[in-house]
Amino acid sequence: MRGRRLRLGLYADEQGLARVQGLVEDAVGTRNARIVNRTVAHAADDSLDFLAEQWTIEHPDRSPGSRQPVELQVHLRCSLRTWRAIRKAVLAALCPEGSAPHTCRVPWAVG
Repeated sequence: MRGRRLRLGLYADEQGLARVQGLVEDAVGTRNARIVNRTVAHAADDSLDFLAEQWTIEHPDRSPGSRQPVELQVHLRCSLRTWRAIRKAVLAALCPEGSAPHTCRVPWAVG
């Protein structure tokens, strides 16, 4: 098993970040993998600003509150096959509607 990284860009408040971290933990917990480390960093540049714009378009009458563009990095110890299954499970949980038009609870991007 090697060290692997799952990187997600989010436009989230503390509750949204906790939700996404829970989705990752659920995906990891059902597989032969271990979370080694988890970091959350504010976007140092404007690379995630499009997520704030997405929120504004999808929620025109709502304040973003304390949402901020952040990057969640989860360092895992697992095989490549397991990492791919975890990534796929996390993305499916973030967008259970698939490619059908919908509003994201937490706007996200995968890195």
